[in-house]
Amino acid sequence: MNQHIVKAYDEELETLHRLIHQMGELTLEQIQKAMDSLVGRDEKLAHGVIEHDYEINHLETRIDELSIRILALRQPVASDLRTVVAALKIANQVERIADYASNIAKRTLMLTDYPPSLLMEDLSSLVKKPTEMLKKALLAFATYDVNLALRVWHMDREVDEQYNAYLLQLFDIMIASPQNISPSTHLLFAAKNIERIGDQSSNIAEAVYTMVMGKPFKESELS
Repeated sequence: MNQHIVKAYDEELETLHRLIHQMGELTLEQIQKAMDSLVGRDEKLAHGVIEHDYEINHLETRIDELSIRILALRQPVASDLRTVVAALKIANQVERIADYASNIAKRTLMLTDYPPSLLMEDLSSLVKKPTEMLKKALLAFATYDVNLALRVWHMDREVDEQYNAYLLQLFDIMIASPQNISPSTHLLFAAKNIERIGDQSSNIAEAVYTMVMGKPFKESELS
């Protein structure tokens, strides 16, 4: 990060990075707790995830307000401007990911009336790659690492493949017995939210690419 004559300017940019980091850490915690609630059939934990979603929304609001303040008072240019714009985009993506964690927790509450399923436990494997993507994407933003951002973007294909394989398993048990349709539908929605975590993490990686490279991300350039 460049040093500026006005110390308060540097402090504001550092605060922006700190808030993004804090928002990301809370969201990663929310994902883990949501998955634990689903696999462990823990309604209390699920309610906790849902109730604490407001904390991440509050952080996004703080990031938005600080970004607008920097844009209005500091009139950043070049890399500083790209950093502020990236922070705005990334905060929005992370907030959406937190919403997906909340959605998974809501599925926990709907599945407690059904017997346990091995496919519930399989979701724990499904979430590993998207969670790794989010961690790496946030690190790429913090360190301005475009190569790490590109690795995150490429990982999304693996997430899609795992998601599609899981869907096939769900469809098989739904076909095998009509009694499996309702619980499997809830698992399907949970799996879709997990897949979307990967998509949003990929979007964060694209924002980092633009921030570092100073040009829009284009998939065609990586073909």
